[in-house]
Amino acid sequence: MSVVLFDGFELLDVFGPVELFGMVPGKVDVEFVGPQAGAVASGQGAQAIATSGYAAAAPADIVLVPGGRGTRRLVADGRFLSWLRGWAGSASLVTSVCTGSALLAAAGLLDGYDATSNKRAFDWVRTHGEDVRWIRRARWVEDRDRWTSSGVAAGMDMAVALLGRLFGDAVAREAASRAELDVHGDPSWDPFAQTADPPPPGRTGDSPAEPADGSGLPARPATGARATSHPGF
Repeated sequence: MSVVLFDGFELLDVFGPVELFGMVPGKVDVEFVGPQAGAVASGQGAQAIATSGYAAAAPADIVLVPGGRGTRRLVADGRFLSWLRGWAGSASLVTSVCTGSALLAAAGLLDGYDATSNKRAFDWVRTHGEDVRWIRRARWVEDRDRWTSSGVAAGMDMAVALLGRLFGDAVAREAASRAELDVHGDPSWDPFAQTADPPPPGRTGDSPAEPADGSGLPARPATGARATSHPGF
């Protein structure tokens, strides 16, 4: 799995999924690629080390594109988008967390796909891409070889689901257990969807099932603590 780093990436978007994939040693090799080899600063200030620059990045089987403040700049960076389109377009599986889906959309990698993103940035994200069906109420969206998650911590739920798809449910459950993660296994569970602006006609969609209690929130299992909102980017 190759993870795309850039200045201002969101830490948990990267290291949440990487932590979970690391719980199944020997199954997935993780590589970080950045503008150049070396340290890349996150939006929180901590740095991650890219093992190769974009230009030298080896072909990837699985691509993960995080979100973060840096996406606001990169959606208008034609050189970066051209590289991402060519490099990630040949991958077997392309994934994103949070506003990383804005980069995929701007690069044309989500045209013809359903996708989601961080709900606090949803109105901005859905302005990108020519033919993307943005799903507002979704923890994550799986559409063929594209997987996109909602904001920040949602990437961990998507990562567990992806582990299950790739290696089986037992492996996914073991990874989540090792991480002591209370997994939200329903991709339509999205208590943060109400923070997004209402969808314009013909541009976005919702999961078909709505709660019967009129709360506007999907049902949440009784066990475990409810997640709190993150500002998102």
